[in-house]
Amino acid sequence: MDEVIENLLTFQKERNWKKFHTPENLAKSINIEASELLEHFQWNNNYNLNEVSEELADVLIYSFLMAETLNLDIKKIILNKLQKNKEKYPISKSKGNSTKYTKF
Repeated sequence: MDEVIENLLTFQKERNWKKFHTPENLAKSINIEASELLEHFQWNNNYNLNEVSEELADVLIYSFLMAETLNLDIKKIILNKLQKNKEKYPISKSKGNSTKYTKF
């Protein structure tokens, strides 16, 4: 993971783009790229895996840059959220069930 972050930051620095990577702009970019990812599934499941992987990479790149901009530890925030989700979705109520936790 460190190598990925280092490469992203080098890419950003070489182009002097950090000034454009505000939390607001990054949040917008994440949403835009997520929409482009969703577009591949709009009418059916006949998607091109290479194109989908490129859009997913864009979502992840902007997400990693946002975490870096906000000084958030990616591993920590994911593990914290996973713990919260474990509490909201106990196995006994959620296994094989897609119901939202508020409906249990």
